Amino acid sequence: MSDLFAIPEQTKEMLEAVLFAAGHPVSYTKLAQILEISPAEAKDLLADFAAEYNDGKVTRGLILLTFDDCCQLCTKPDYIREIRTALGIRRGGNLSNSSLEALAIVAYNQPVTRAYIDTVRGVDSGYAVNSLIERGLIESKSRLDAPGRPMLYTTTAAFLRCFGLNSLDDLPSLAESDVSLLDSLKAAGGEPTSEDTEESESGD
Repeated sequence: MSDLFAIPEQTKEMLEAVLFAAGHPVSYTKLAQILEISPAEAKDLLADFAAEYNDGKVTRGLILLTFDDCCQLCTKPDYIREIRTALGIRRGGNLSNSSLEALAIVAYNQPVTRAYIDTVRGVDSGYAVNSLIERGLIESKSRLDAPGRPMLYTTTAAFLRCFGLNSLDDLPSLAESDVSLLDSLKAAGGEPTSEDTEESESGD
């Protein structure tokens, strides 16, 4: 890792400006081109910068999230209601409880099949799963080696961004036996911060 205090202030300002202006994840490869260093060095530098940026010593409404191959400057989920009011966003942005339940099951047990999600929820989860796929929160990249070869679902990088997580390791622990999967997922970020996530409760 690079020395945190060796990052020039002008470089920090430049990184903040680039990530803010982008409004979407920026790859370490792209940042490496700007910084004229290797992608690996850029990843280490951004990890250090994120540690400083998010340490709470300076009050901010933003958080710097770092992932395996990119990073993104995001608004903190605490202020999503105020942001929607200020920008005139009428849609609520919430996932239905059925979709949140399905998402929690995937997040804490991935990779899982549709049948597994149905079994845990006790109802058909086809609508919820399809909604999560459409919103880019879960995906399927493989199949279970079993009769019928059902799809195996996992969460995506978009899921991490929406819930303000750097990795799945940041998900709240399920150590308490009385804590449900849904409550734990809500504790991770309250609700997704993506704009286009509203859906009807009547889908399932």
